[in-house]
Amino acid sequence: MKTYRADLHIHTLLSPCGDLSMTPANIVSEALRKKLDIIGITDHNSTRQAGLVGMLGAREGLFVLQGAEVSTREEVHCLVFFENPAELELFQEYLDDNIPAVMNDPLIFGDQVVIDEKEYIIYTEEKLLTNATNISIGELEKYVHARGGLFIPAHIDRVRTSIYSQLGFLPEDLNADALEVSKRSTPEKFSRIHPEIKAYPLITNSDSHYPESIGTVYNCLEMKELSFGEIKMALKGIDGRRIKKKC
Repeated sequence: MKTYRADLHIHTLLSPCGDLSMTPANIVSEALRKKLDIIGITDHNSTRQAGLVGMLGAREGLFVLQGAEVSTREEVHCLVFFENPAELELFQEYLDDNIPAVMNDPLIFGDQVVIDEKEYIIYTEEKLLTNATNISIGELEKYVHARGGLFIPAHIDRVRTSIYSQLGFLPEDLNADALEVSKRSTPEKFSRIHPEIKAYPLITNSDSHYPESIGTVYNCLEMKELSFGEIKMALKGIDGRRIKKKC
């Protein structure tokens, strides 16, 4: 077994709140500088920039989980990841069908652009990506797991856009692969307030919108190799894979 450092909540310049310096190349470079082995690309309600980060990361030996931070109908933010490009493309179609037709104003919310490897803009998202989708949290979980993906409610300790702020409780039948506690707290601290979260794997990520914040917090995953399946097993604590407290 080997221990890998993983920061699974990073926004690119596609997210309106993501700084324009969050290019795929800059993200990969900064992740390597911070000695990360795994990163997760989680733009708001879009997967369109994740593929290029994955390609650039693979060249440098950085494993990139590709997905999105989805805002559900209840305005609960959830991280979702898929293993292969085909599933990611289908999920993008699902998102496109369920994002309200509220247009972005870049002067107010920020630019929403996709760039290519040469950093030319190849796509501009017109719909505001930070809006809640028409997908309920239950529908999202079922969709993701039916296609072999990972489903992780995000920053559950936050006073807005979290499962506790929006629902007021943690559903007993929630089928989550992990729960994310933000870097403003720790899993240990938040579980003292909400001991029910101890029934789930607990992780913490940077939720980076700027290069310098990448890897400011991370998870230590003990597993055999860098792969989607091994990450799944580490989160679930299967066959010796696990989340370690320290790397």
